[in-house]
Amino acid sequence: MTVFDGLIWGGAALTLAGVAALIWCVLTVARARRAGLDDDALRQRMRPVIAVNMGALALSMIGLLLVITGIMLG
Repeated sequence: MTVFDGLIWGGAALTLAGVAALIWCVLTVARARRAGLDDDALRQRMRPVIAVNMGALALSMIGLLLVITGIMLG
């Protein structure tokens, strides 16, 4: 296993972790919307989900960049 294989597999793991966090965000928002909350309560419940969503997108992007870098250098 070379360093480039490590980049590819590490990037793939980061990407999958980001996608899992995105799925959690979608499920959390869907549950909150089904709960029938008023507008203010829904915003309060979605506030931390937005931060996780942005972090998950960044994690997925970094993982994909590592995969692409490993493929190009390997």
